[in-house]
Amino acid sequence: MKKLFALSLALVMTLSLAACGGKKTEAPADTENKTETPTTGDVKVAVVLKTLASEYWGYVETGCKAAAKDLGVDVVVVGPGAESDIEGQVSMIEQQIGAGCDAIVCAPNDAGAAQGALQAAIDAGIPVLAVDTNVGIAGQTSFVGTSNVDAAYEGGKWAIEQAGTDAKAVIIYGQEGDNTSNMRMEGYEKACTEAGVEVLAKLSGNNLTDGATKAMEDLLSAYPDQIDIVLCHNDDTAIGAMNACKSAGVSDITIVGFDGNASAVKLILDGELVKATVAQQPYEMGYQVVEAAVKAVKLEPVDEVINAPVQVVTAENGQAYLDNLEAMKG
Repeated sequence: MKKLFALSLALVMTLSLAACGGKKTEAPADTENKTETPTTGDVKVAVVLKTLASEYWGYVETGCKAAAKDLGVDVVVVGPGAESDIEGQVSMIEQQIGAGCDAIVCAPNDAGAAQGALQAAIDAGIPVLAVDTNVGIAGQTSFVGTSNVDAAYEGGKWAIEQAGTDAKAVIIYGQEGDNTSNMRMEGYEKACTEAGVEVLAKLSGNNLTDGATKAMEDLLSAYPDQIDIVLCHNDDTAIGAMNACKSAGVSDITIVGFDGNASAVKLILDGELVKATVAQQPYEMGYQVVEAAVKAVKLEPVDEVINAPVQVVTAENGQAYLDNLEAMKG
């Protein structure tokens, strides 16, 4: 039932981007290490997320576990304490492969580092799938996630519609070199360029609330009374930017987050400086990637790209969004 609810939610979400599938790909051929196809009840899927210490990744984990229950498979979900812990995540990938799994799913903190660890799985004929952030390794079975460029573009367009084309913007991006961060920054910049909105500066908040607070403090100091729009990498970043603005007594500003976390939507509904968040569907992504992993293990066709739609959540649609989010928890 959760699956049907999540799918129906995707259809009724307003302002969402259309989902589209990629080419079909067959699961890797059996090697000497995998000589037979497991039955569904015997399938073990390992999921290594960026972290489990955030609301967003908690929704991905919930979706993974819901799929495990519905499909009757064994799913193990792990993740480091922070998205900055690249080495810790690599160790978890290696541990899960070493412990034995029929498929492995990864949301890489660093795609290059993850590729090195995941190569062992591909060499052994174990399907490798990426969720939320693409690994992009040769031999990868599927990527399930959002077009971060298109999603951030929608968030940027909404902010500009509110503030006007004579507004000036800043961008607080994520971790240096992170592919997701780069794509979201690209989408924000595209929206600003098309509207003729000047981007005064771009600073990293390192995916942390405290990091974003410091970045926003620096931006307010460098550009006093000039910033109209703050485009953020995620909701934690948006909250950090809000904290800095409130401490500085800045109130006439539009802050946009990304991820659709309930905590951010509640701030929007309360009339705080965070005015919108670009909402992904982390629960659905978690569910779909486990579904795809099981298909790959059973040597069934799997789309190389499974795109999830997004929604710009504002004060107008925030309560309905929260109600649907609560219902998905079951």
